[in-house]
Amino acid sequence: MAKALNLIPTSTFPPFSCPRRLPTRRLFSVRATTESPETPTSSSSASVQVKPEPSTFAPPPNFKAPEPKRFGVRPDKTLDVLGASLAIFFRLGCGVFVSGYSFSFVPKDEIPPDQYALDFNDSKVKETSKLGPRPEKPVEIYEFEGCPFCRKVREIVAVLDLDVIFYPCPRNGPNFRPKVGEMGGKKQFPYMVDPNTGVSMYESDDIIKYLVGKYGDGNVPIALSLGLLTTLTAGFALLGRLGKGSIYTPSRLPPKPLEVWAYEGSPFCKLVREVLVELELPHLYRSCARGSPKRQILYEKAGRFQAPYLEDPNTGVQMFESAEIIEYLKATYALQ
Repeated sequence: MAKALNLIPTSTFPPFSCPRRLPTRRLFSVRATTESPETPTSSSSASVQVKPEPSTFAPPPNFKAPEPKRFGVRPDKTLDVLGASLAIFFRLGCGVFVSGYSFSFVPKDEIPPDQYALDFNDSKVKETSKLGPRPEKPVEIYEFEGCPFCRKVREIVAVLDLDVIFYPCPRNGPNFRPKVGEMGGKKQFPYMVDPNTGVSMYESDDIIKYLVGKYGDGNVPIALSLGLLTTLTAGFALLGRLGKGSIYTPSRLPPKPLEVWAYEGSPFCKLVREVLVELELPHLYRSCARGSPKRQILYEKAGRFQAPYLEDPNTGVQMFESAEIIEYLKATYALQ
């Protein structure tokens, strides 16, 4: 299954190097220009360097990954989950389903026990989707959570079922926000770099059209094609979280990117993403909305499907449960 999907390995992420001598991260090139950001450009490239912290990372003392709980909400996180769930209402579920999503009810014995499927009474839910071409390397996106334009791009990432490297750019962030100004000429978000084509661009609507044309069927979903109304509802979707995921929290930059299995339409995933952004932690985002074939891959990998799921190559930690993931990220990467 993984080979058929051409799932992108974590080694395609431009690696951070963090041994004792503190060398800089391997350079990668993107397009930079002073022309209008609304169209792809092809001017001279600019190299970007980010220095990880010269320290060893380890799980918190006595850390133990929690047992996953299906559809469970920790009591102290109820209000957070409810606030994050407002986005589903305002955005009419955009980012919950993969392009071409469909489902049907089938007898339980029709789906093998090693295949992911939802149980529904005496039946199982068989889900399918229609995906476009898969990028060889993950698209790179510089953005932050508390931005309606960035949300629009994250929604199309979920619809297209893309693996993306997110470089968080919270306000006052010392690493990736300044780099966007160096690469593209201004600090404007979201900013996309496609290493598969050399294209880089600003403007959320242009990024959406580009991704749909390159990795979809060329048609922008209705929920993302309503102009000002789309932007307004994407802004309303943020009201329940009052700007969370927008301002930098001092942290240590890890030598390797974290890997997160999640999708934009999930309130649990949103809560984890907020902390990843605030701590400015780069992460390879395995988008797995409803209908994604990657749900089967995670099912085989972890013995079940549940999102979010975190894999941290810096500490070896693998874990479910959004509330505990948040606590782990803060304990491991926030400067105390």
